[in-house]
Amino acid sequence: MILVLNAGSSSVKFALIDTTHPGEEIDVARGSFDGIGQNPRWAARRNDGSPSESEVLVASEMATHADAVARILAWTDRHYGLKALKAAGHRVVHGGAMFSAPVMIDGATIDMLRTLIPLAPLHQPHNLAAIESLRALAPELPQMACFDTAFHATVPEFARNFALPRALTTKGIRRYGFHGLSYQYIAQELRRSAPALAEGRVVVAHLGNGASLCAMRDGKSVATTMGFSAIDGLMMGTRAGSIDPAVIFYLMREEGMNAAEVEGMLYNRSGLLGVSGISSDMRLVRDAMATRSEAREAVAMFSYRILRETGSMIAALGGIDAFVFTAGIGEHDAELRADIINGLKFAGFSLDSIGNKSKARQISGTTGPKALIIPTNEELMIARETASLLTDNLKARPI
Repeated sequence: MILVLNAGSSSVKFALIDTTHPGEEIDVARGSFDGIGQNPRWAARRNDGSPSESEVLVASEMATHADAVARILAWTDRHYGLKALKAAGHRVVHGGAMFSAPVMIDGATIDMLRTLIPLAPLHQPHNLAAIESLRALAPELPQMACFDTAFHATVPEFARNFALPRALTTKGIRRYGFHGLSYQYIAQELRRSAPALAEGRVVVAHLGNGASLCAMRDGKSVATTMGFSAIDGLMMGTRAGSIDPAVIFYLMREEGMNAAEVEGMLYNRSGLLGVSGISSDMRLVRDAMATRSEAREAVAMFSYRILRETGSMIAALGGIDAFVFTAGIGEHDAELRADIINGLKFAGFSLDSIGNKSKARQISGTTGPKALIIPTNEELMIARETASLLTDNLKARPI
């Protein structure tokens, strides 16, 4: 059984996945520890029909990532025994130019990952906190790092680089792309269920609180909307997406904002939340559309940015054979899907309205490029990568 950990700034989500039979993995349990350092909340469920657990904790009782990891281990030990764990796999947001594949974690790896903190200051420290906490609590348990940037290592160099002085490019200022674990899962799922499409030109839309597009050819990334950071590209729940850099200079010069204030605004107070003034949750923004023009504008901007960037993905691919919706908004917002597919009529798409409303796997007409809904499963992708790397390391050991 593989323990999968996904650590954020105030939460650690986990999953327990049985990988004994590759391709037929079993989702054993899932849970999360939210509100770290604020109002801690614990929730966990076993997928065997047992009642789920939830608890609101005293704020000072469980305040760190180490406390969250300890709680997850204690719960796992109580229900399954720690000996059932073969390894732990971590979602690590940034692998930089050093890591283009999953890697076994040791002291040297942690040191290298720490050097990447400036590239992802809002994500990398929390990923490392979970790694180091688990290492202290269960030192004998093998740990693997699986990177959100790794899937995009196949993007051509000319598409990765910015038009900056070469000395800055060599220091690592380039496009990396993110949501790679989600895209890798979709690529594998397409190979399993629609191999002909998987070999073709596919645009995948990972649309959630964080949102991006990826252009794939033969299951490999050739372009993506996120770049140096996870703020680039599409409009998101609280992130602005692409913005003229001169706006930042203006805010600093004319509004007296410093770098940290601009960064906080672009990451945490923009996007759907900033435009609507209501929420970062698309469902709540939609609910307000009847009475609030700001809500209507926010939804229109969200759709428009997806359509505009999809055009650039189609250009990078030289055409399109399929468009895939995934992640929270992509999987559940039928109105958004309809807007996007109708907006892609120029590329030959047509919408199956009934299939779209019923969340059918294929929501396009019988002719032209295919439009699909495929739920993502980043945790399963991490478990698969971790199990595979563990097997490879065991085979490589001298007898």
